[in-house]
Amino acid sequence: MSDALGMTVAGAPAPGLWTILREDLACVFQRDPAARSKLEVLATYPGVHALLAHRMSHRLWRSGWRFTARVLSFAGRTLTNIDIHPGASIGRRMFIDHGAGVVIGETARVGDDVTLYHGVTLGGTSWNKGRRHPRLASGIVVGAGAKILGPIVIGERVRVGANSVVVKDVPADCTVVGVPGRVVAARGSERRPANGIDLDHSLLPDPVARSIACLVERIESLERELAELRHEPPPAGRSGQCGSCSAGDLCCEHQSRR
Repeated sequence: MSDALGMTVAGAPAPGLWTILREDLACVFQRDPAARSKLEVLATYPGVHALLAHRMSHRLWRSGWRFTARVLSFAGRTLTNIDIHPGASIGRRMFIDHGAGVVIGETARVGDDVTLYHGVTLGGTSWNKGRRHPRLASGIVVGAGAKILGPIVIGERVRVGANSVVVKDVPADCTVVGVPGRVVAARGSERRPANGIDLDHSLLPDPVARSIACLVERIESLERELAELRHEPPPAGRSGQCGSCSAGDLCCEHQSRR
């Protein structure tokens, strides 16, 4: 039984450590076409090594062996270049692709079936001892170099674009890009893959390009109106609505004022 974040609810039977490790290994073949054999994955994938070290250090942490947990976590970071605090809670079937530079803070909480690429940070924005790191629901994909900061909640099946900086809550089934991160698309259930995990986070809209295109469209409209008032030939240029976005987008508010 799991809660809204995909984490095991207190009191529900928790899977064994070896069951979780086998799931971590199996999910690599579902999300990385470069994986060829279990031996190769076990020997050469730092994301798998980091999760193995974290699963064990987290159990030590929860049992009160805090110093031992930190030592094991430090050893895992030295080996893999992936820094996961032993106090962080990570769900099942997590996949860290490449992994270099990934940082997950102490009070971070990650749901099931989450995929992180290299350079991702789940960081804090406060020196307070309480919750200061993000919570990620299930089925999330976080692109390379993205930063998710503060005690915010990222909903299920969200895609975070590469190098985005997310500092506010994000509802489920959305795509977030930019600095600071903003929602640029909402996806319906009809677009979800069979396994519920959409790794195609490269096909993201460009809100800056769309805004510039609409500004150009607005300038051309004003130039045509000015030419009519002056009884001059209309300037050469495009006509009609902005072709780079729909009428409902914020960058096309000028359409309603025409």
